[in-house]
Amino acid sequence: MLDFSRQFQSIRGELLHAIESVCESQQFILGPQVAAFERAAAAACNAPHAIGCGSGTDAIWLALAAANVGPGDVVITSPFTFFASVSAILRAGAKPLLADIDPATFNLSARAVETLLQSPAGANVRAILPVHLYGQCADWDAFIALKRRYNLLLIEDAAQAFGATWNDTPAGALGDAAAFSFYPTKNLSAMGDAGLVTTLTPTIDAHARVLRAHGMKRRYYHDEIGWNSRLDSIQAAVLEVKLRYLPHWNQQRRLIAARYDSLFRRAGLAAANTAEGIVLPFTDPRATHVFHQYVIRAPRRDQLHQFLTDRRIGSEIYYPVPLHLQTSLAGLGYRQGDFPESERAADEVLALPIFPELREDEQQTVVEAVAAFYA
Repeated sequence: MLDFSRQFQSIRGELLHAIESVCESQQFILGPQVAAFERAAAAACNAPHAIGCGSGTDAIWLALAAANVGPGDVVITSPFTFFASVSAILRAGAKPLLADIDPATFNLSARAVETLLQSPAGANVRAILPVHLYGQCADWDAFIALKRRYNLLLIEDAAQAFGATWNDTPAGALGDAAAFSFYPTKNLSAMGDAGLVTTLTPTIDAHARVLRAHGMKRRYYHDEIGWNSRLDSIQAAVLEVKLRYLPHWNQQRRLIAARYDSLFRRAGLAAANTAEGIVLPFTDPRATHVFHQYVIRAPRRDQLHQFLTDRRIGSEIYYPVPLHLQTSLAGLGYRQGDFPESERAADEVLALPIFPELREDEQQTVVEAVAAFYA
C-alpha cells in the first residue's frame, strides 16, 4: 500500500539535518521549530492561525473545544469516517448526531444534514463537522449555506486533506476551524504522531494554545482544564521539510489517480455501478483532490481484497464498519439500516496503492490482478 523508504531516500539529507538541528538546540517540545512549522502551515492553508498538537485525533477535539463546543451541544458528522471524528465530539462533552453520505464523494451529505436540522433532533445542534474523506473537500458551498441559515459553526475534519481545495480555497481556511493529522501514512506525514488546528478566528487560536498545554496561559497557573497535546520539535522540523515538497507530491498523486482511471477503463472494468463493474472515484469539479486514498467501489469486494493479498498486492478497506454500528458507540441508539449509503459504501469500498513514488508498472500490476479476478 505504501513504501515509506522511497520518500525518505529522496530527502534523507534534509530530514537528518533538520532532526540534528533540534538535537543541537535541546528544545524538544514547542521549540522554535514548532513555531516555524506553524507559520509555514498557516501560509500553506491561507489561514492566519495554526496550532500544532500531538495527533490528528487531538486536533479534532482541540478545534471543537477551542470553539467552546461542549456539554449540551450537538455536533453533526458522518458515520462513514475514522472513529476519531465521533470520539473527539464525545471527548469534548458534546453529543454526536449522524447524517448519511453522498454516494458519489463518500462525504457528509448536506441534504441529509439539513433534514436533521429541520427535525426535533436538530434542536441543539451547535456545529457541523464535515470530513474531507480520502482527500476531497466536502461540498462547502452547501455547508456554508447551512451555517448561515442555522447560525452554526463549521469545523473541518481535514485529517486526510492537507493541500486539498474547494473553489481554490485550501482546506483549513474553509471553516471556523480545521483539524489535520500527520500520522505517517498521510500525504504530509510526520515520523510519529502529530496534528494541527487551523482557524480564521483569533479567539479560537488563543484558546487552542491554552488548551493544548493543560489550560495554562502562565506556567503552572491553570485557568481551565485542558490537555497535554503539544507538538514536539522533531516532528515539526520533519514536517516543515516535507511541506516544501507537498504540492509536487499531491500533484503526483493526482497523476497516478488519473493513470489508474485510464488503466481501468482500457481494461473494460469501469462501470456506473457495482452490478456492472468497478466504480471509479468521482472528483467534484469544484474540488482539488489530493488522493490520500484511491478508492474504488468493487463487486465481491472482500474476495477481491483477499485475492490481491494472496498476490502480495496491497489494498485496504476504509472503513469496513460504519460508526453507527460500532460496538462502543451503541449508546448513540442507531441500528442497521439507519444510514444505507454509508452501509453500502462499507460493503463496497477498496483502497488501492497510491503514493507519489508509485511506478506505472506497479499500477499496471495492480490493474492486471484486478482484471484477473473478474475474468
